Order: sequence, then structure tokens, then C-alpha cells
Amino acid sequence: MSFRSVMFTKPVQLCKLAGKTAFSRYRKLSLIGKALIWFLLFFYASLLLFIIVVTPGRIAQFVHDRAQDIRRLRYGSLILFLVIVLISFPPFIGHTTMVNLCGFTYGLHGFIPAAAGTMAGSAIVFVVLRLLFSERLRQWSSTNEKWQALETVVRARGLPLIILIRVSSFPPWVYSNSLFASIESVSLPQFVIATLFVLPKVFLFTFVGSRLGKLSDGEERSHMDTPTKIINSLLVVGGVLLAVAGGSIVYFLMQKQIKALHASTSHQDELAADALEDAEEGAPLLRNVSSDSVDTP
Repeated sequence: MSFRSVMFTKPVQLCKLAGKTAFSRYRKLSLIGKALIWFLLFFYASLLLFIIVVTPGRIAQFVHDRAQDIRRLRYGSLILFLVIVLISFPPFIGHTTMVNLCGFTYGLHGFIPAAAGTMAGSAIVFVVLRLLFSERLRQWSSTNEKWQALETVVRARGLPLIILIRVSSFPPWVYSNSLFASIESVSLPQFVIATLFVLPKVFLFTFVGSRLGKLSDGEERSHMDTPTKIINSLLVVGGVLLAVAGGSIVYFLMQKQIKALHASTSHQDELAADALEDAEEGAPLLRNVSSDSVDTP
């Protein structure tokens, strides 16, 4: 087999494997889960159709004009800060989008409300969920062997493991906040320090938003020469690719850590690995805990 054939066959095999895995997970979903998948597919298909009909240029100009309205407000940055804090609570989504909007509206200066909102929002969620659900969490974890093992492993391995989980793209932002609030062995100072390691990614998304802001204004774009447009476009694409690559690397390290726990001779480590994998679908504070969902030792 030629080198070209090998290079072509491997991606095809990976795609087939990914497709089989996705279909297998889909079949295991409940009726509500499957309905949610189809709703999301319909939503994104409708969104794509809307973009095609309205045209990306007109949408970009509309978003740019609204961003400038926010910028002209005296407390515009405070509004963005408060929205980021709000969407840090489950079940809201859109943290990355709001960080992009900070850069879109204020350029690189948007990193200040983005970073402040990220830090404050995650800390507030941690404290609120820990206080509101502390009793429920204690009852749940006392009957769940996997979660007890995860708490023990996190306590033993400390801050490095907490940082690795925190920086990973999975669980997503809002689930990550609730995940750490669910682990009693994680203290607020540890959580805040681990969240600081998310700020480089926040800066990167702010930068991408700032470049998109320059390209979205028709008047400003008309005064750009072709090389400047190309450079700004490449910076946007490069920023997104860098974020994806960084997230993939950290996720790979995360998976490697999980496999290492599985390979450990310790039964406790293996249970902790199972708990970490389960946590990608949401932390126990977001679930309706029932006798059917509790693993009895």
C-alpha cells in the first residue's frame, strides 16, 4: 500500500470509528436525550439557513452596530461582566460567545470584563451551589462509591489534577463549575487558582473577537487594503485553530490521566476514572438523584 493510500485510509477509518461511537451513544440515550439531539440539529440547520438567506455581511454589520451601542453606554462593560457571571450558572450556556463579544465590543480592552466575569462568575457559582446543595451532595456522595473515590483521588493528587480538569474543554464551562462544587475535597482557593489557568484561553477568544469586530464593520472594512483584510482573517482563523489545538491537547492529557487511573492497580483510582468520565455529562448537583441513579457499595 502506498504512503498516499495510508494517509487517506487512516482519516477514513477514524471517521467511521467516530461515527459508530456517536451512533452507539445516541442509541443509549433516553427519549428526551434523543429529542434534544434532533432539536439541536434542527436549530443549527435553521440557523445556517438564516445566515445564508440574510447573508453573513448584513448579520455582521448588525452585530457590530449593537456592539457599538453597548460601547457607548456608560456601564457597558459592567453589563457584559454581569451577563458572563449569570451564564456561569447552570443551565445557561454561551461563555465563549460572551468572551468573543467582549473583544468584539472593546477590542483587547474587552479582556478586562471577560476575565473579571470569568473569575467572579465561577467563584460565585462554586459558593452558591456548595451552600445550597451541601446537604444533598453529602447524602448523594455517601452512597456513591465512584464519587467517593474521585474525591479521595482529587484530595491526594491535589492542585495539578484540579488544574488539568479545569482547563480541559470537557466538561463544558457551566458543567465544570458545578463539577468542582460537587467535589467536597476541592476548596474555594484551589478552585480559584485553577480557574486562573483558564485566562490565557479567555484572552485568546477576546483577541479573536477583536479581529472579528474590525472585519464586521462595512465602513472600516472598505478602508482596509487587501493584505490587511487577509491578515485579519488569518489571525481570526489562527486564533480559533490555536484554541482548538490547545483544548485538544489538554483534553488528550485529561484522557491520558483517566487511562492512567484505569490502569492503576488501585480499585479506588479505577472508580475515580469512571466518575471523571461520567462527569463529562454533568455533575451530580445538576442531576435528579434517585435510587435508580445511585451506585450502592
